Amino acid sequence: MKEDQVVLEEPGFQDEENVADIKKLKSVGICTIKGIQMTTRRALCNVKGLSEAKVDKIKEAANKLIEPGFLTAFEYSEKRKMVFHITTGSQEFDKLLGGGIESMAITEAFGVTAQLPGTGGYTGGKIIFIDTENTFRPDRLRDIADRFNVDHDAVLDNVLYARAYTSEHQMELLDYVAAKFHEEAGIFKLLIIDSIMALFRVDFSGRGELAERQQKLAQMLSRLQKISEEYNVAVFVTNQMTADPGATMTFQADPKKPIGGHILAHASTTRISLRKGRGELRIAKIYDSPEMPENEATFAITAGGIGDAKE
Repeated sequence: MKEDQVVLEEPGFQDEENVADIKKLKSVGICTIKGIQMTTRRALCNVKGLSEAKVDKIKEAANKLIEPGFLTAFEYSEKRKMVFHITTGSQEFDKLLGGGIESMAITEAFGVTAQLPGTGGYTGGKIIFIDTENTFRPDRLRDIADRFNVDHDAVLDNVLYARAYTSEHQMELLDYVAAKFHEEAGIFKLLIIDSIMALFRVDFSGRGELAERQQKLAQMLSRLQKISEEYNVAVFVTNQMTADPGATMTFQADPKKPIGGHILAHASTTRISLRKGRGELRIAKIYDSPEMPENEATFAITAGGIGDAKE
């Protein structure tokens, strides 16, 4: 068993005394030893029923099962071979992304077409879709299923949907997401949040609440990154754009920028800017990426989802 998948029920961790503690940890979406390693002592102390002394014991037991040491670059390279890519439906778009939407990473898309009409067509595993703006439409999945000759009911059954109503609710849903990924290990491949910032903009308004908003956002993005690595899933978030007052001073061609500030900019592994082309055409540009060059790709939005642009 890989160390990332060591569960809390392991003989070296579970005993008669801490069965109740394991239940408490699972109630907040911590289901693996890796999950404990990824959670601060302070956050564990906030779990109802866990004292500081108990948290220290839990951390100590977890560290005995997973070595917190370093890997060589070669060993990490071998671990990275677990990373997979989910197709967008367009070969050109996939090429731009180095093969598609990457697992163990957060991919952010912003611009006029960040509605993900084609991602649900991926048939390699189940999907969780968290909707913050009431934009999810199951009928679109039926159209995509037709394109790929897949049974409608099978496609719809493979997508778990949740509507988030506040930024706090959005964060709480991630506890359920982590528990579900653990319960059906290796079955879920993609988590979509459409959109990541909408509820934060509603719940925190004005400059006076900006610092608190960014702090809560940072906590959510940190949780998303940990979930993506712990369960080897791809995380795809959509975002909105706003006017950039400084753009006119630097003569930028597009005086708009994604919202969320530096917090979101640093948390997203790959950022994609989307803009409208002629008719059904859209242009995707790598806005920021640790390994992909700043290229562009043209794709089409069709009844069957995202596809290649026709000449």
